[in-house]
Amino acid sequence: MDLTLYTIIRGLAIGILVSAPMGPIGILCIQRTLNKGRWSGFVTGLGAALSDLIYALLTGLGMSIVIDFIEANQNVLQILGSLVLVGFGLYLYRQNPAKNIRKANSSINSYTQDFITAFLLTFSNPLILFLYIGLFARFNFFLPESQLGHHVAGYLSIITGAVGWWFFITYFINKIRSRFNVRSIWFINRGIGIIIIAMSVFGFVWGIKDYILH
Repeated sequence: MDLTLYTIIRGLAIGILVSAPMGPIGILCIQRTLNKGRWSGFVTGLGAALSDLIYALLTGLGMSIVIDFIEANQNVLQILGSLVLVGFGLYLYRQNPAKNIRKANSSINSYTQDFITAFLLTFSNPLILFLYIGLFARFNFFLPESQLGHHVAGYLSIITGAVGWWFFITYFINKIRSRFNVRSIWFINRGIGIIIIAMSVFGFVWGIKDYILH
């Protein structure tokens, strides 16, 4: 197989595999798609994809200093990341879906806020570096004979895979959006908020436990 095609295929797979797990960002993307419309959810995915690309670049460029820092402060980072998620969980829990639906035609400023909040939420979890390390190794992403052009094609394919995933998931959720009324969306908001808070509390407690034991 041509080396460029080899790199592109694996880059697309990595981009999808990093984005597809239904973590806090995936839940937030679905919530915004239901509440504010497809493009709000898609812009949320774009913010996450940009953050993912930065971590992919850090991994590929061999940022050993950054990786060593994360390994040395993993518990502290987990605690801080959990606190950030608690804030998002409380925000979602308290949202008024009727008010959001009336604002379905979001302004550019609102899209900017969606993008920035998703970027910061994803970037607050630097442990994703280890996911990239595992995927790069599993897929033999960059071979010894890879040149600069292959690296560029690889990173472009990673973000293309990530953006493609968010485009697909927001399209699908938007298609079934009509099946949800305001009350059901209100319940979804509450449920999603509770799930994120529960995940955050678990991560916080686990981080504190490991920090104390070590």
